[in-house]
Amino acid sequence: MRPAAIVAYLVAALILGGCGGGERAQTPGPFALTESAIGRYCGMNVLEHPGPKGQIILSRAQEPIWFSSARDAVAFTMLPEEPKNLAAVYVSDMAKAPSWEEPGAENWIDATQAFFVIGSSMRGGMGAAETVPFSTETAARSFADENGGEVVGFAEIPRDYVLGSTPDNFSPGEESTPSASGMN
Repeated sequence: MRPAAIVAYLVAALILGGCGGGERAQTPGPFALTESAIGRYCGMNVLEHPGPKGQIILSRAQEPIWFSSARDAVAFTMLPEEPKNLAAVYVSDMAKAPSWEEPGAENWIDATQAFFVIGSSMRGGMGAAETVPFSTETAARSFADENGGEVVGFAEIPRDYVLGSTPDNFSPGEESTPSASGMN
């Protein structure tokens, strides 16, 4: 594993798993996607966009923060100005999705356990490059074989792919200048 991936993994483990001894809070389950879900960054109805979705539940929150793409949910965890009291991060399990246009309302997977395809030809959310999540590596590899891209774990998603200024032109292993301007 690359040093950056190790650091990202440790940060994700601390954010999502808490730290210290004592009682551990139970991780809240995912919410079903409904017509009332509005995307955090685009301000639009999440169901109006194709591709995988995301939801983040903050500690002590009664409802999720919705994202019109899985990539936006990943970006939320990387942006220093966003809250860090994450109780759970869920993304659509595209292995169980009816279709790209209909990613499903209840087929969520813990983002830290998902296999993501980055750099594929498929676009999500607002037409941007997507981090396409799957519950199995086999499903992710099959998708990558059909649509291009590379299979990575949550902690291995390059920061530049999610936050870079030119994520649509990103190729795995390539560097770009980090900025939030690539957000949906």
